[in-house]
Amino acid sequence: MRISVKVKPNSKASPKVERLSDSDFIVYIREKPKDGEANAALIKILSDYFDVPKTSIKIKSGATSRQKIIEL
Repeated sequence: MRISVKVKPNSKASPKVERLSDSDFIVYIREKPKDGEANAALIKILSDYFDVPKTSIKIKSGATSRQKIIEL
């Protein structure tokens, strides 16, 4: 399954996942987009939200962007 995620790093409303549609989400995270910290936090939050192991979540595109395509 592929989903589109817009990441809001350095957010005070974190951690929070907003579902916009079946495949579109906004994820608020507290970590800054530096040294992969935000991507690691995103994977952890999504693994908790979808109740899947972290190893089954892959960033397919947008690793350095706020708009990402995630494969579960």
